[in-house]
Amino acid sequence: RGGLGRREEDEPLPGCCTLSTAGVTMGKVAEKAFYRFLVLFFNCLLTFGSYFCFDIPSVLQDQFQGNLTCANSTATNGTGECVEGLGMTPQQYNLLYAIYAWTNAVVVIMAGFLIDKLGNRFGVFLFSFLTVLGSTIFALGSHFKGTVYLLPLMLTGRLLFGSGNGSLTIVQNRITAFWFKGKELALAFGLTLAFSRLGSVLNFLLTQRVEAQYGIQWTLWGGTFLCVLGFLAAIMVSTLDKVGMKQLGLDGAIQEESKKVRVQDLGKLSLRYWLLVLTIMFFYNGIFPFIADASKFIQDKYSDYSQKEAAYIAGAVYDSSLVLSAVVGILIDYVGLRGVFAVGCAALTLPVFALLAFTFVPPLVSTIWLGVTYSFAAASMWPSIPLVVPQATLGTAMGLATSVQMIGIGISNLIVGQMLGTKSSDAKIPLWRWQHMMIFMLANTLACIVTAVGLNIVDQRQGGTLNKSTKRSQATQDPPAPSSDTAPLLEEDGPHPEPINS
Repeated sequence: RGGLGRREEDEPLPGCCTLSTAGVTMGKVAEKAFYRFLVLFFNCLLTFGSYFCFDIPSVLQDQFQGNLTCANSTATNGTGECVEGLGMTPQQYNLLYAIYAWTNAVVVIMAGFLIDKLGNRFGVFLFSFLTVLGSTIFALGSHFKGTVYLLPLMLTGRLLFGSGNGSLTIVQNRITAFWFKGKELALAFGLTLAFSRLGSVLNFLLTQRVEAQYGIQWTLWGGTFLCVLGFLAAIMVSTLDKVGMKQLGLDGAIQEESKKVRVQDLGKLSLRYWLLVLTIMFFYNGIFPFIADASKFIQDKYSDYSQKEAAYIAGAVYDSSLVLSAVVGILIDYVGLRGVFAVGCAALTLPVFALLAFTFVPPLVSTIWLGVTYSFAAASMWPSIPLVVPQATLGTAMGLATSVQMIGIGISNLIVGQMLGTKSSDAKIPLWRWQHMMIFMLANTLACIVTAVGLNIVDQRQGGTLNKSTKRSQATQDPPAPSSDTAPLLEEDGPHPEPINS
């Protein structure tokens, strides 16, 4: 190849055309909308299985914390039944989520930098493999119940799984941002979230049934199988991404930009970026720790629900997100107002935890409500990051944002574990302990509102980029360019090194 977009002249193929002519024809394929949506489809499948696996402990919390054997046991769960399980304490159970979060916090910073330096294809293979390895060790650990090997094996599995899944999400977001920036960006992020949450929804719908029929060990191995399917999707998206960038003549340019990425670039990230990161962290501090314990909370406070029913109700957070993500993405692409939505969804989340803590309103109302605000938060907050950082350092910025998010979630999981007590949780956890947990969720949501308001003030002073629609943002930020579908991609990797939209 020569310069950007120029191809060598090759010998004609017998009875056909020249390779250069064929390259021009093929190049049109990658420029079409259907090609980037094909990339998006396989990109969405990357995390379907891993999101299914992530919350298996939440659905099977009774089994994880149940008796090693029910013979001669007097301990029961909230429904008065003895549940045979792995014998974990509430602290040990919450440690499964905490170590996932802590691992993410450490690994994703380095992962984001490596992705920026070595490319999407390196990241997608490495991190999808780690999710397979981690889920395999986690499932293997369940075969050692009643031994000293149970907890170390399962924690090791969650550690490796967290290293892969959090970093895989960064690659996924980076691929999405590359192919959709300046186009259907929020829609693409919304669809990615919807596919991931489809895995979560199916987990809450199916896992308890599968466990009842086949046992906890085979249930965990089923999650591992879904992670293997994600690895196959990684092969497809890697191939499509490589072929597409070569057809567009961007592969060499992006590699050149990647070579310029330095650790020192972190110091150049704007105040908007950091306020956005804190807004994301505080919002998710109230979501994931709640979902991790939601099934048991519903059984303990509302005694009329079985474990299966409680899992369905807890999973309504993801049900709402699955249904709304794409629609919300289209809406935000059209109207913009990302910063306004960030404030609004945090403010509207406050009543959810208040209802759960101090009333006996049916919990399904609260979980659906939380799912709606979560959908708007995810579609407005994460797609804002590519608008305030340059494409060449997007992986690093995403990694750092995920790291801060996971530090917050990890601390929250540990705090929640302490609030709920250290004894075996076969019996009901007192209501006052659950109320303390909900007040902690409220405090995080209030902090989210404060940082989101600050984000809007700073953004307004710097041109109001976050609150513009995608088309208006592109029109005001970018110079006139060719009307082809490749224009946004070419602009990102041109000779201008300054941050995009910042």
